[in-house]
Amino acid sequence: MRIPDFHEEMDRFQNHIPSWVGLNRLRGERAKWLRVPTGAALIGGGVLGFLPLPIVGIWMLPVGLALLAHDIPTMRRPIARLLHFTNRKIEKLKS
Repeated sequence: MRIPDFHEEMDRFQNHIPSWVGLNRLRGERAKWLRVPTGAALIGGGVLGFLPLPIVGIWMLPVGLALLAHDIPTMRRPIARLLHFTNRKIEKLKS
């Protein structure tokens, strides 16, 4: 089995989420100062997603991890696998 590429899987994942999320702007090279705090906040919101709050949810956890993986190279391979799995599930649900 081929090891999924992080950037390819992020592109596929980005096609599944609404454009208002602004993930494309956060993936730019100059957005590092915004990407790291946003990723950490999304991870925190994902952890709070177990509480019955209307806005936060478990969906925030993989998005936050994916944002942090842009700046932490050792995270890219496991997050690419997670994104590959997520993308397959989303595409399976859509078909």
